[in-house]
Amino acid sequence: MSLRTLDLKIIRFFKKIAMPVSRLALFVVFFWFGILKVLDMSPASQVVQNLFNETMPIMEFSTFFLIFGLFECLIGILFLIPGAERGVIPMLFLHMITTAGPLFLLTGETWTGPLVPTLEGQYIIKNLVIVATAIGIAAHLRPMSK
Repeated sequence: MSLRTLDLKIIRFFKKIAMPVSRLALFVVFFWFGILKVLDMSPASQVVQNLFNETMPIMEFSTFFLIFGLFECLIGILFLIPGAERGVIPMLFLHMITTAGPLFLLTGETWTGPLVPTLEGQYIIKNLVIVATAIGIAAHLRPMSK
């Protein structure tokens, strides 16, 4: 088998599994992190509470945190359902915008210096990979019929 033939087989294999693996990865991240919030076991709870206190003290934090966790679980589940992309991708982008808030509003918790994030800051910045994965899924959607 030539190197080119092997290369083509590997590319074909990855094309075949790219969407299912991307969907499963998004499900795992969102459902897992969401269920940790629902069970009040999330290591991110303090950062979320601090952001909440800065931006939306209109309800009890415990109620918000539960709803936020359920929202994350829903995003994860919807990524497993083919055909749900047009609904879940806007939900994901809304989530990404809100979760980026600490980078700008809680700078003491997310940065140790210019361009040097804390562990919490790194946790948020990695969301760029989630956005890129969602864009990859969206790029493979069939156009809507007229």
